Amino acid sequence: MPQPDRRVKPVTTSITEIETHGVERIPDEDRSARPIDLFRLAFGGANTFATCVLGAFPVLLGLSFPQGLAATVLGLFAGALLLAPMALFGPANGTNNAVSSSAHLGVHGRIVGSFLSLLTAIAFFSISVWSSGDALIGGAHRLAGVPESEVSYGIAYAVFAVLVLVVCIYGFRFMLLVNKVAVTAASALFVLGAFAFGGDFDPGYAGTFDSTADPLFWPSFIGAALIVLSNPVSFGAFLGDWSRYIPAATPRRRVMGAAFLAQLATLLPFVFGLATASVIATKAAKYVDPAAPNYVGGLLAISPGWYFLPLCLIALIGGLSTGTTALYGTGLDFSSVFPRFSRVRATFLIGALSIAFVFLGRFALNLTQSISTFATLIVTCTAPWMIVMVIGYVTRRGWYDAEALQVFNRRQRGGRYWFTHGWNWRGMSAWLVSAVVALLFVNLPGQFVGPLGDLANGADISLPVGLALAAVSYLGLLAAFPEPRAVYGPDGPRLVRASAAHTPPITDSQGSPDGLSATASAPERT
Repeated sequence: MPQPDRRVKPVTTSITEIETHGVERIPDEDRSARPIDLFRLAFGGANTFATCVLGAFPVLLGLSFPQGLAATVLGLFAGALLLAPMALFGPANGTNNAVSSSAHLGVHGRIVGSFLSLLTAIAFFSISVWSSGDALIGGAHRLAGVPESEVSYGIAYAVFAVLVLVVCIYGFRFMLLVNKVAVTAASALFVLGAFAFGGDFDPGYAGTFDSTADPLFWPSFIGAALIVLSNPVSFGAFLGDWSRYIPAATPRRRVMGAAFLAQLATLLPFVFGLATASVIATKAAKYVDPAAPNYVGGLLAISPGWYFLPLCLIALIGGLSTGTTALYGTGLDFSSVFPRFSRVRATFLIGALSIAFVFLGRFALNLTQSISTFATLIVTCTAPWMIVMVIGYVTRRGWYDAEALQVFNRRQRGGRYWFTHGWNWRGMSAWLVSAVVALLFVNLPGQFVGPLGDLANGADISLPVGLALAAVSYLGLLAAFPEPRAVYGPDGPRLVRASAAHTPPITDSQGSPDGLSATASAPERT
């Protein structure tokens, strides 16, 4: 007699159905995403005008096209290597990276990840809306005579912001559909740019340095590479938002490969920005003045008339794609910090606040330059947090207790990741010290220069300093002050030792045992 098929079948959800899952562990039967979906979301979020602006920086810093291309490839490859492991937490735990960070920073320490993702999302959402809105109105002005007034810009910003908010409220599947379209459409439009600017592009563009012996060359080269590297790092807090729908059994190499290749694919907008910036520097140099750069204005100045419409489409598609990938995760995580808010309500609240900030920052406070600096500082603080997470993943052999990760969200106490009153001072100390020291080394001339910012002859080495210090300090603390054996799972730790310390059971807020959850995280003995 044939046996019934007991395999779990994936639940199909319409894209028009509002997502109800928050940061609780996604049930196995609802995890139907694939690594290619992660690729589309990660690539789509960076395949935009904002990335083109970053791609123009090597020219702004005086590099030639070949030198700028080398700096771009170096920074992008290094950033992709750093980012790729951050995709593993989602499939392993079925939740976002901020919640997963409980395992390494403690039940309460996970708010660091939530705070970093909130600030990153608002900053990059604002940059995306502003840059895309400016490009859209500029192109529409050249194409159809639309006036370049505050009213026109305000309407463009409002359209972008509201569309982004609607997509984020509908949730993951609708966002995935948008990015499926965006990846193909924006990529095709960027490739079309080769025909628009190919006749004016000179691959031998020489830049401003006579030779690499110039004392300012290497600081400029390193600075350009680190600017590019910061783009992959900015996605570190968000990868789990998208990869949590990937089944846990998916091979890790495929998940990491999707995240890695998504960043390498952003060579398209980066090289577009680099190549067009070199054309701007040759034909309309006033737009690449380091004191007041205006890449979008320069791009419109050198663009042939027939490419204005594609530019408007890139602005629309790219702004929608980047905005959704930034705002979605913040609404999701905000609902975990304040459990009384559902994912939808939290997304609406954060979205409304972000939209208000976009208008206030652009028209009332003129914060467009300041928010770019702020975004750089946030990325500087995020990089050490990523290192703590990756090293923690390696030492734990990728093993996590899903119930203990949800203690904060459920307003409980105890569990494997309670450590010292809900804080793991090892991970917290490594992150805090590294972030503070890295900020001291920031060198953004005319914007923000830390007390130690000039020690590298003008080069901004804040990111490598923060990354290296976080790796050394966290491993050192794990070696000197071993974590409890219970946090490492059945196979024990890798590279470090474990202590015989016990972990408290999970209890409710009044200290009463919390049923099955308490059993799942009962103390383990060495």
